Amino acid sequence: QVHLVESGGGLVQAGGSLRLTCVASGSIFRLISMGWYRQAPGKQRELVATITTGGTIKYADYADSVKGRFTISGDNAKNTVYLQMNSLNPEDTAVYYCSAVNGGSYIRYWGQGTQVTVSS
Repeated sequence: QVHLVESGGGLVQAGGSLRLTCVASGSIFRLISMGWYRQAPGKQRELVATITTGGTIKYADYADSVKGRFTISGDNAKNTVYLQMNSLNPEDTAVYYCSAVNGGSYIRYWGQGTQVTVSS
């Protein structure tokens, strides 16, 4: 079992910034992918950004709506992933969930979520 704990959410004005952090713990073999998804009220959960490790190379993928504004980064040694969110707008308001895929089992795990609210 892998446990994911998110932090860093909150209330911010439009144009502001937040940094989300997700720390993984538990029975980690090797996290081959970590990332962030979000779910706004009445909408389906959607991918925000993920970072995947292939050997020594890391690949980052972003939703079109956040490209140029959000940056995902990771620290393999700490089993931690970050999401730097800049130029936030009210459409970014959602619960943000951390997700990780554990190598070996390829099971995807989810955190409890952290609320991000952007006021206009």
